[in-house]
Amino acid sequence: MRFTSLGTTGLSVSRLCLGCMSYGASAWRPWVLDEDAARPFFRRAIEAGINFFDTADMYSLGVSEEVTGRALRDYGRPDELVIATKVFFPLSDRPNMGGLSRKHIVQGCEASLRRLGVETIDLYQIHRFDPVVPIEETLAALDHLVHSGKVRYIGASSGFAWQFAQALSASERHGWARFVSMQNHYNLLYREEEREMIPLCAKTGVGLMPWSPLARGVLAGARRGVTDRESTVRAATDSYGHGLYDDQVNWDIVDAVRRVADGRGVPMAQIALAWLLSRPQVAAPIVGATKLPQLEDALGAVSLELSAEEVALLEAPYRPQPVRGIV
Repeated sequence: MRFTSLGTTGLSVSRLCLGCMSYGASAWRPWVLDEDAARPFFRRAIEAGINFFDTADMYSLGVSEEVTGRALRDYGRPDELVIATKVFFPLSDRPNMGGLSRKHIVQGCEASLRRLGVETIDLYQIHRFDPVVPIEETLAALDHLVHSGKVRYIGASSGFAWQFAQALSASERHGWARFVSMQNHYNLLYREEEREMIPLCAKTGVGLMPWSPLARGVLAGARRGVTDRESTVRAATDSYGHGLYDDQVNWDIVDAVRRVADGRGVPMAQIALAWLLSRPQVAAPIVGATKLPQLEDALGAVSLELSAEEVALLEAPYRPQPVRGIV
């Protein structure tokens, strides 16, 4: 495993982050692995040197945090691990159970701490920006958590560049803890982040940990066309993913990934991840796996270096597209 710093912080993270949305309770989503089935993924990840794990309070309505916390205590050394979780999406339809108010952020953090079984969350992230709550209220609450010792670093996930810039500016003006990471929608099929968000992060020293690096498996060859939703349980039931990729997939890009993979004699997933790992500012793509070979493919990408010609082949078919994944 290789390691890097998250942005300009001193936090050392593995070049892959294991996404824990897939682990928790199958009652929440049919493709989610229950605890017994999930534990081998944590064990293998730690054996391979992964020290970075990302979950969220809304994944399996809290069960993902519980499963993640127990597995990491059993298989890892807490001082070496970096545990990230997120707050924003509601866990129920009752008042104050979602959003980025001071009340919900503090309550959400305390609940996540209990579920994870830790005293401090290494990286606490807003899952989205809240259009209702002033950013100053959100940042003040996050700063309070940092100074109270409940959170070490704060990050954000998906938003417009102007929102992120506004947040960084507010933190600077008030002397508050600032976002050190951006968990954004970025892969070979979706590169609109290169216009504004990624240059902003490069200028301000913010590390990237992209989600959906394989475009819900499309870049791994899991689907054969726009209408192919039956290849996996997730492909058949992931309504959010359908909105991200279905009619917008540039299959010329998928074909380019396949050609490079065939030329190298490696799985398509390794090529798509190797491209992302080569991008400036990308610290650690968030990889999800529900089969152990998927995790092995991701691990293989860390040491795979693409040539300039291969990169050009992969990037050439891209065409501008509408912004997606912000909400």
